[in-house]
Amino acid sequence: MYYLIQQNFAKSEYYKLAIEELKKNDVALAALGAPPLHIRNIKLTDRNNRVDGISARIKIPVCGNKSTGYLHTYCIRDTVQKRWFLQEAILQFLDGQEVSVYSVNKDEDQS
Repeated sequence: MYYLIQQNFAKSEYYKLAIEELKKNDVALAALGAPPLHIRNIKLTDRNNRVDGISARIKIPVCGNKSTGYLHTYCIRDTVQKRWFLQEAILQFLDGQEVSVYSVNKDEDQS
């Protein structure tokens, strides 16, 4: 059952959107020491992981050759289009440092 739940997370649109943004962020990847980028299983009992029909907030453990951390993500679901949209992704290292991977507000400022 544990592995089925992990697979469902990994297949979800909100999970994939966050991982795609992390893989595009050269600063975050360099800080991790990736490639290779290792994505670990989500801790199912962590209260930071919350998914309902309209929002998803998950904490994805990631690591590279240099460092380890968590990708904190927040997505919302458009109920009309039935699609998830990433709102924010922040990579937080175990030492407390953070790298902004994606932010809707940051991208709007650059437009």
